[in-house]
Amino acid sequence: MHVMIFGCGYSGTAIAKAFAGDGVRVSGTTRSPEKMDALRENGIEAFLFDGESMEERLRQALEGATYLVQSIAPGKADPLLRLLEKDGARLLPKLEWIGYLSTVGVYGDHQGAWVSEETPCLPVSGRSTERLEAEEGWLAMGRERGVPAAVLRLSGIYGPGRNAFCNLDKGTARRLIKKDQVFNRIRVEDIGAAARFLSERGLGGIYNVTDDRPGPPQDVIVEAARLMGVEPPPEQAFETAELTPMARTFYGENKRVSNAKLKAAGFEFSFPNYPMSLAQLWQDGRWRG
Repeated sequence: MHVMIFGCGYSGTAIAKAFAGDGVRVSGTTRSPEKMDALRENGIEAFLFDGESMEERLRQALEGATYLVQSIAPGKADPLLRLLEKDGARLLPKLEWIGYLSTVGVYGDHQGAWVSEETPCLPVSGRSTERLEAEEGWLAMGRERGVPAAVLRLSGIYGPGRNAFCNLDKGTARRLIKKDQVFNRIRVEDIGAAARFLSERGLGGIYNVTDDRPGPPQDVIVEAARLMGVEPPPEQAFETAELTPMARTFYGENKRVSNAKLKAAGFEFSFPNYPMSLAQLWQDGRWRG
C-alpha cells in the first residue's frame, strides 16, 4: 500500500499517522522546503509540490501510489486535478481510491437547521464555491478511472496544538456572542481515522466528517477555561467585534451538520463531542501539540 497525500499539513499529517504501519509507504507534499523535515520526522516521505508542475521524483513516486488524498485548497481551480486531467492515467497507474478533503462550508447558511449529504449546497463564499467545483471534479475523476472517490466534508478542525486551550494560553481566545449561532467541529485524529476507514472499505461518495454536538462557539471557550481553571474572556457582541472579513463570513453560515451517513457505514468516532475531547486533551497534556 502506498498513500500519497497532497498538501500534507495539519489534517494531512493526521491522515498519514492513521495509515502508518508495517508495509505501508506514506508520502506527502508541501510547498515549503522548510516543512519537509517536519514531514520526515513524522515518518512521511516528503516531496515539494508548488501546484504548478511536478518534479520527476514526485512523478516516479506516483507510479506506485494506491491511495491518493488531496488536501490542497483549490484557489481558482484545483491544482492537482488540472495536472491529472492531462496525464492522470499514466501518472497513477495503480490508483485504487481517492480522498478529497472539502468543507461543510459548501452547504452555506441554513439558519441553524440540520443538514446532511442530501441537502442542496448553497455556498455563500467564493472559497466554498471553489470547493464545490473541486468536489465535482474529483468525483468525476473517480468515475472516469473506475475507482471510488470519497469527498470528506470537514467541520472546524482542532486537536493537539490547535485548540481553545492554546488560544486561552496565548491570550487570543474570544467569546463572541451571536444569537442562535452554532458550529460543528472535528478532532483531527478522527479525520485521519475516517480517511483510513473509507479507503479500506473502498467507499466513495460524499461524507460529513464532523462531531455529534454542534454548539455555540463561546461554549467551547468556557469549557476549556473551566478545565484549565482560568477565567474565560469577557463576552463580546458579534455585531460590534473587530473581525477579519474571512472570520465574519464563517459567522454568516449557521447550520447543524449530521454525521449519520458515516456512522451508518460503520465508522466510530473516537472524539464524538467537544467536552470529552477537550477533557482528554487536557488530561493527557497533549493540547500544546
